[in-house]
Amino acid sequence: MSVDPQKLYDLLPAIYRVRDAEQGGPLKALLAVITEQVAVLEEDLEQRYDDQFIETCAEWVVPYIGDLLGVRGVHRVSPKTLSHRAAVANTIAYRRRKGTAVVLEQLARDVTGWNARAVEFFQLLATTQYMNHIRPENWYAPDLRRWEPLERLQTPFDSVAHTVDVRRIATGQGRYNIPNIGIFLWRLTAYAVTDSPARKLDDHRYLFSPLGNETQLFTRPEPENEITHLAQPINVPAPISRRVLHEYLDTYYGNNKSILIQIDGVEVRVEQIVVCDLSDIAGGEWAHKPPASKVAIDPVLGRIAFADTPAKPPLLTFHYGFSMDMGGGEYEREASFDAELLPIQRVTIPVVVPPLPVIQNALNALRNGGSVEIGDSGRYTETLTIKVNAGQRLELRAANGYRPTLVLGNEMQISGGSDAEVTLNGLLITGGTLRVPATYSENNQQKDNKLRMLRLRHCTLVPGVSLQNNGDPNSPGIPSLIVESPNVSVEIDHCIVGGLRVVRDAHVTITDSIVDAISKTAVAYAGLGGGVAGAPFRMINSTVIGPVYTVEMELVSNTIFMAPIHSERKQQGCVRFSYVPPGSHTPRRHRCQPDLEIAARIEKAETEAKARLSQPQRDATRAGVESWLVPSFTALHYGQPEYGQLRLGCPIQIRTGADDESEMGAFHDLYQPQRETNLRVRLEEYLRFGLEAGIVYEDLNRQRRREP
Repeated sequence: MSVDPQKLYDLLPAIYRVRDAEQGGPLKALLAVITEQVAVLEEDLEQRYDDQFIETCAEWVVPYIGDLLGVRGVHRVSPKTLSHRAAVANTIAYRRRKGTAVVLEQLARDVTGWNARAVEFFQLLATTQYMNHIRPENWYAPDLRRWEPLERLQTPFDSVAHTVDVRRIATGQGRYNIPNIGIFLWRLTAYAVTDSPARKLDDHRYLFSPLGNETQLFTRPEPENEITHLAQPINVPAPISRRVLHEYLDTYYGNNKSILIQIDGVEVRVEQIVVCDLSDIAGGEWAHKPPASKVAIDPVLGRIAFADTPAKPPLLTFHYGFSMDMGGGEYEREASFDAELLPIQRVTIPVVVPPLPVIQNALNALRNGGSVEIGDSGRYTETLTIKVNAGQRLELRAANGYRPTLVLGNEMQISGGSDAEVTLNGLLITGGTLRVPATYSENNQQKDNKLRMLRLRHCTLVPGVSLQNNGDPNSPGIPSLIVESPNVSVEIDHCIVGGLRVVRDAHVTITDSIVDAISKTAVAYAGLGGGVAGAPFRMINSTVIGPVYTVEMELVSNTIFMAPIHSERKQQGCVRFSYVPPGSHTPRRHRCQPDLEIAARIEKAETEAKARLSQPQRDATRAGVESWLVPSFTALHYGQPEYGQLRLGCPIQIRTGADDESEMGAFHDLYQPQRETNLRVRLEEYLRFGLEAGIVYEDLNRQRRREP
């Protein structure tokens, strides 16, 4: 209901309206105020009614409704995890199935935002069976003629009977026992690459990866629509093995599935696909050649072999594994776009052969500002030069949901006039270095480069410039970015980059990124000389592989350095909640490792001894802590799915050492410790009495060892 002040005014006797008009309308103004307050009252009454329901209540009411149901609140650490409102709304459905495996699995998925599977280990125990209650699938010894139980052995989908394990599952050691429930979690996510041109080796052999390296293909998880459904292999982002793809080809191959091959817009039929081991053999050949009219796929190595030469390079749709939205990728990035930057030049791969320099032509047309948007996930082989006029902004970006690959024939030169800005967003760049020169040529004249800002957002500048077939870098000593102009500020956000060389008069800000110089001895950050101090920088939630040489560390927080740091200015700046290797020269540190642990152990020893430790005792304590308190990664080789991911065995001081008790490093915003804590809190409520749950992270290395 709403009250119109004019209609209310018209209900008054005419004599009052005439007199009110003669006096300037004060009565009409009063009625307008009254109706406004009535509307406020009506809205409040409607909201009070809405506040009785979790779907429509105000946000401040959610905890109170949760208290009525006894819902224990958890921190929402990721957009993919369940909000408190959703947790309260789902509580009734959860409790109706309380104590069952399906609700534990759904709970794990909702609370952590990761794919999950719940396993009741008592069903996998090898037992002497009662003849009146035979379990025909529970064999003490597996049938060696059946491939699938052996393929799934020691995975969340294991169906082979095991002997009892009396160790506690909560400690992460025991599994197969009557009270044990295993909650398997997948920390990796399957990221799509859609309609990407295959990397050609010769007329018959191609690679899935646009970078030309071997890549493990992953399952595109199919959603589970019902809480009563336990996850199956097709529902989780697991790597695809050769045997599984061969036996379930219809499940994994096709439109809107894990893998698809198209030639000239026509899908390769599933009947034409064969699954082979395409490993290398002598003479540079692969182990198998497909029969006539067939196409061979190796999902473990990411290779394709054609029996017949395709008329055009095939377009591939596949999925790869990674931990989070970082670097170029087909994930949601629209919030990072400069929406006010117009006009927009949209480009796609041209149909002419040889291809025209479509990106360069679009860049040349927008020297007065605008956006060049690449609308596909193709490979663009161009040598780009970006020039922007004074006071203008230009953005070269991938359209939202795409990941194009720029294959540079040489360095990409970036320059501009006074106060010009350049942004690169969502690109996978290989084949060359990005350079911001001190001067550039314009109409046969040399001009000073006065570019004010260079932004890299959600980009990958391949460490080592480009990759070999085995994933090793082709140019491990070559940096990804060289900044010679003293006027520029560089912002690197959610990126993977190689080494950086930045003139000392510039400025750099790095957030949620990996700076990878390939090895712990190669320089990750320095000035133009390689071993001289580079520009001052700020670094938040990042991982740096290689030594760092800088003028000043203005602020460093939640960051892991894998090699010593050398900062010229030690009286300015701050390093906080980070891992700083021994031998580093930095400004003051606040709660950094291993210093914090060393100080805590010395203080504890002195308290127990009630005396100050001698210097040799202090040195021994320091050496002991430094020997084990170091970052440990699942993989540090770019191109591997677990790249940059902290191992589960990494010291807890690093895994929970950030300022908010999340992990240090580039994957800080995954909030893995908080996700795990939230899950343990909720599991206590939904476990049956006497049962014990353990969280098991599915390890890709363990799956590799199972692959023949």
